Formats: sequence, structure tokens, C-alpha cells
Amino acid sequence: MSAEAFATRHLVDPELLPQLDAMPPFEVTAENLQAARENLWEMEAATPADVTIETRQVPGFEDDPKVSVILTRPSGRADSPRPAVLMIHSGGYVMGNARQCQALANAFADELGCVVASVDYRLAPETPHPGPLHDCYAALTWLHDNADELNVDPDLITVYGESAGGGLAATLAQFTRDQGQVPLRLQVLMYGMLDDRTATRTDLNPHTGQYIWTPASNTFGWESLLGHKPGGRTAPEYAVAARAKDLTGLPPTFIAVGALDLLLDEALEYADQLLRAAVPTELHVYPGAPHGIGVAPGRLAASVDQELKAALKQAFAPSQ
Repeated sequence: MSAEAFATRHLVDPELLPQLDAMPPFEVTAENLQAARENLWEMEAATPADVTIETRQVPGFEDDPKVSVILTRPSGRADSPRPAVLMIHSGGYVMGNARQCQALANAFADELGCVVASVDYRLAPETPHPGPLHDCYAALTWLHDNADELNVDPDLITVYGESAGGGLAATLAQFTRDQGQVPLRLQVLMYGMLDDRTATRTDLNPHTGQYIWTPASNTFGWESLLGHKPGGRTAPEYAVAARAKDLTGLPPTFIAVGALDLLLDEALEYADQLLRAAVPTELHVYPGAPHGIGVAPGRLAASVDQELKAALKQAFAPSQ
């Protein structure tokens, strides 16, 4: 089916239409997963002159294998320890790698002067929950515990995630709060997969989910992570952010989602849950935007970038 046949095409921001029209309709399944992984698009990322990049192998959680982390840092000496971002990539819990975040990691390091650790967590269905979460926590604790070596301020660490990475960032913040070892300055949830029950709901916004991340792909992603069909009465602890019974004490939160994104309703509802738990929460809904928000450079992508970096700059400011 062509993009022109989509019922919500008239609602899409016009600057995004050429890119969306050029994308063939796609749904990830068990049958095409390996091909989808091999053909995953990665943004070319030229390294700024003042940024250094290296890959580290860090200890896994308890008896888990080591975790690969891409460390992106401003080069040169700093007068004081730098803030840091743990970056968690997208891919529906079943695809992706830390390399796809490199362009953004470069921009954060170059423009914001922070250290970025992008984590290559293990993917479902080969590694279901809690493996991916444990990998992210292992990378986070390594970043915190090695703050002196990395010239990182251990009190200025943010977790950032996109799509499945946003879901992992949210559950990571919950798990980290309960472990009580690493203070988090901010959690950034970019169009996050926050609620497996979206896969079975029939009352979702009818204008969402026709582009990029579809109901079928969402169901497959959650089933792969959970090891069973999503949307049941219960889910494993720390697997689904929106199912947590207590959100008090979580770090300030930045949530961004497109108005045409399948994940719109769960983003709105999670923001409401956070606010009811007295968690400072900044919510941005972008009209005319599907999953991924700024799928092409332009005005919309620039607006997302500006608002995101403003939130990070505020979080990076030392406490008075």
C-alpha cells in the first residue's frame, strides 16, 4: 500500500511527506527480523574535530556477559567534571545498535560539552527481559562508578532513549531508583515504548499508527521482549514502564511524541502518571508527526532539537 493510500496522510506535516512517501510500508516479523536487522538504516556521522570516540567493554550485571559501550567525549581538558548521558537506541526491542545514535552523540558532546555513553544492549527475542534492562543498568553503573577516570560528574547523569530505548530508559529510571546507587538528573523519553497494553487496546487515537511503527510491529516487539503475548493482566517487574505501581521519586522527565504516533496515548498517560506522582514532567506533542517525529531535516526536527537541548542544558546546570 502506498503512502498516498493512508487515511491520515492529510494530517502529516507537509515537510515530512516526501520522506514518508519514499518509505515502503514495512512491518517487522519473526520471518523478516534478520533481514530487517541487516538492512537497518544508520545515519552517517562525521566526527567533529573536537570529539573523540572509543568503544569500551564494561562488566555485565551480576553474571551477564560484558556490555559494549560507545564512549563519545569532548576532546581537551575541562575545568570541571562534565555531565553525562547514557544513550539507549531504538529498534522495537528487536533491532538496532549503538552506532545508529552516533550522530546525536557527536552533537551532544560537541554542542553541550557532555560525555555520552551509548549502550549496545542485547536484543529480543534472543535475550528477553530482563537482559536488555540489565545491560543498560550495567552501562549506567559503570559510567557512574568510573566518573573520576571519565571526568564525569556523578551527580549530573541523564538517561536518554528513543522508542524501545525510551521504554528502557523509563524502566531503567525505575530500577535505578529502587537500587539506590546512582542518582539520575533527568530521563528523556523520546516517543518511548512505555506500555505493552497498547498492543491490545481498541480505544487508541484513530489517527495514529499508520506510519513507521505499526500495531503489528509493536505487538511483535513487545512479545519478543516479554516472551509472551502483550497486554495481559500482569507483566514482569520493570519490563513495562507504565505498569509500575509507584512513580514517586523518579527524576525530572522530558517526553516527546508525534501526534500521529501509535505510542501517543501511552506517552500522554505516562506523563499524567508522573505528574500525579509529583515528578516534574515536560511533555511535547508535535502536530503532524509520526513515530520518530523528525524523520527528515527541517523545521520540525529543528524544533525538537532545540527543545531537547534546552532541557538537557537545564539538567546539566549544577545544583545551587
